[in-house]
Amino acid sequence: MKQNQEIRADYNRDTIIVYQAYGEKIAIPAIKNKKFQEPFSFSRMTWIKPSFLWLMERSNWANKSNQEYILAIRIRRDKWDEALNMGVLTHPDSNVYSSGHEWEEKFNQAKVHIQWDPERNFKGTKLNYQSIQVGISRFLIQEYNEEWIVDIEDYTPLVKKIRTLIKEGKYKEAQRLLPNEKVYSINSEIGNKIAKNSK
Repeated sequence: MKQNQEIRADYNRDTIIVYQAYGEKIAIPAIKNKKFQEPFSFSRMTWIKPSFLWLMERSNWANKSNQEYILAIRIRRDKWDEALNMGVLTHPDSNVYSSGHEWEEKFNQAKVHIQWDPERNFKGTKLNYQSIQVGISRFLIQEYNEEWIVDIEDYTPLVKKIRTLIKEGKYKEAQRLLPNEKVYSINSEIGNKIAKNSK
């Protein structure tokens, strides 16, 4: 298990917020209906991320093509925990798997993929700990859409406001508008599976 991996998220007793970035054709119906519909793909993996600032780096603050809308997707915590429990890392970490063969077998059968990437601050600088991404496979996407999602909110106006403040050098004001993310506790069984220290 690794000391520099940490799940931080905006969550309450029942739900947790994860983020995704999409273009208008997918985002607008999702915001309106609180569910995804075509042209959202139900036949390939979709990645959800509880770190707001990681997605800001990924989407260049909603400026990349087909990532102009930032969606805050509130999902059930029990489903999030189930996903972590099913997760298989995207690389053969020797702290988790006894061999590359064991990892490959589990990875090929996995319904959920887990990946760790350097966390960012609001200036885009890499931090000294890693943030989690969770890949929901095509075998779970319908369930994700129909059963996990409680609400979908458009955070694009908030993103633009924070981005403007950063450009103006108003870092304290920008910091105050960031979602309130705190450490998300998981049990040791899940922690061992995803190479994370449990709390």
